[in-house]
Amino acid sequence: MPSAAILMGGEARRFGGRDKSGLMIDGRSILERQLDELSRIADDILIIGGPYVVSGFSRTNGPPVRLVPDRVAGCGPLGGLDAALAATSGPLIVVACDMPFVTARFLAYLRSLTAEADAVVPRTERGYHPVCAAYTPACRPVVEASLAEHRLSMRAWLERVRVRAVEAEEFDAFGSRARLLANVNTPAELHELGAVSSHQL
Repeated sequence: MPSAAILMGGEARRFGGRDKSGLMIDGRSILERQLDELSRIADDILIIGGPYVVSGFSRTNGPPVRLVPDRVAGCGPLGGLDAALAATSGPLIVVACDMPFVTARFLAYLRSLTAEADAVVPRTERGYHPVCAAYTPACRPVVEASLAEHRLSMRAWLERVRVRAVEAEEFDAFGSRARLLANVNTPAELHELGAVSSHQL
């Protein structure tokens, strides 16, 4: 069963603690946009951890969504990845909840490469982008060990598994790399993406 996980997590301090997945872009929340894309390529979708409750969440179309808490609290994206790997048994697509422009085609391509490595991760001039990637069950013991050692960097643990880097030139075929990997960290970035939030910034 193809699985995909949206990592909620984080405290979103620069957004006043608000759930960034609810930010509106072109009339739809980031969460709605991500669910629409993931529904095309996965029949098991997980919303992982974090302090948020998705208020008013309902899913009338597409595969059901599982709400999965972090197993180890307060460990950021690595804790979310740990929970996602523990809740699934095959290749897993992972995206952060603040990435509005990920596409099913791009994510399916990442997953198609999991036979080559333990982790398939986009890499640009800024380095690896581990919160938009595909992982296999082989990553689980390494993630668990990193958590036990309180080594929480999402990039550091990748040194301990087989990584298939997807270079920028390779995924240009799927659209603008800046758009595909865009994430919303600040209100200014939200406005730069041409988004309109349903809340006052």
